[in-house]
Amino acid sequence: MSNAAISNPSLDRRRRYAGPALFSYGFRVFFLCAALWAAFGVLIWLPIYLGYVPFVTAFGPHDWHVHEMIFGYAAAAIAGFLLTAIPNWTGRLPVNGWPLAGLAALWLAGRIAILVSANLGPLLTAAIDVSFLATLAFVCAREIIAGKNWRNLRVLGVIAALTVANVFFHAEVHVIGAADYSLRLALSTVIVLISLIGGRIVPSFTNNWLARNNPGRMPVPFSRYDGLTLAVSILALAGWIVAPTGEWAGAALLAAGAMQAFRLWRWVGYRAAGDPLVLVLHVAYAFVPLGFLLSGLSPVADVPGSAGIHAWGAGAVGLMTLAVMTRASLGHTGHALRAGLATQAIYAMVFIGAILRVAASLSGDIAALEAAGALWIGGFVVFAASYGPMLVRRRPAWAEARC
Repeated sequence: MSNAAISNPSLDRRRRYAGPALFSYGFRVFFLCAALWAAFGVLIWLPIYLGYVPFVTAFGPHDWHVHEMIFGYAAAAIAGFLLTAIPNWTGRLPVNGWPLAGLAALWLAGRIAILVSANLGPLLTAAIDVSFLATLAFVCAREIIAGKNWRNLRVLGVIAALTVANVFFHAEVHVIGAADYSLRLALSTVIVLISLIGGRIVPSFTNNWLARNNPGRMPVPFSRYDGLTLAVSILALAGWIVAPTGEWAGAALLAAGAMQAFRLWRWVGYRAAGDPLVLVLHVAYAFVPLGFLLSGLSPVADVPGSAGIHAWGAGAVGLMTLAVMTRASLGHTGHALRAGLATQAIYAMVFIGAILRVAASLSGDIAALEAAGALWIGGFVVFAASYGPMLVRRRPAWAEARC
């Protein structure tokens, strides 16, 4: 049934929406918020980490930093992606207007609550912070179920796991005084989501570009090998969550890393090197197996556990979210799918920053850490400066007519 044939007050309001462009589609407000928070979070984190300024919240500096990179930055980027992808999956109109603005307000309230948590108390802080992911899960479930898009219900499991991890985070800090298992659960959940969604979009976009520009060997479509790789990766991550220094968990992580690397090789990213928008997807995904391998070596070799964590966090999460944010922003605002100089600079800064952050973990070099932080901040500032105007303005009339 077409949208025109649907008689539903909620859908009618979405169709007639004529408010600010920022709240017309999920990617607009959440991608912009994600970029600003990614830059702000590291900007204040670096002087805190280096001991230049005091830190006063109910959480330790490390717990705050990891929490805000996952439940602040990554959660906003995931929300923008899902609220943009789900209408394509279901054929329904996008969530927009006041409901979308309300979701964004819940996200912002969570960030403020964490910053002033020392004055709010643990229960109120947790309630405010967790409300965003819980509401996002409800909204996504409603849209997927209403659209009878049963295939993508698995995405709800990932959002539910992230919500549980956030609840667990607050419980750990309140009871024990620091977060441990919950942060590994949260990062693992995001890596599973990247493995799941990345396994869909990376070969698909690569195949589309190669078919137009470089016919020949094509990416291998999703097969039993991909399903087995996901299963082994999930089991390895479960072992890492429970026993990050266990040798058996390390062996599982190494096996998953090798399988993930071979999975990436099957997508023939080297053949799409001519398009930065496609190539960056492969480069970003390469940090997934790198994180598995570094984390797997940690129990048996002289490799700090933080090296694998930052390969996943700064590399896989940071670069993959930016790759999706740039591509989706261009496509959904009527711009050509082409990476200009600013976009290429964004990719280069965050990629080099991720490499330096992993190197800093391995060597303990403070200068490398500072450079990594500066490059991360620079990449997201450039994204906000170059993509912000297109996110807050409506698409041109010709683009609206085309879509």
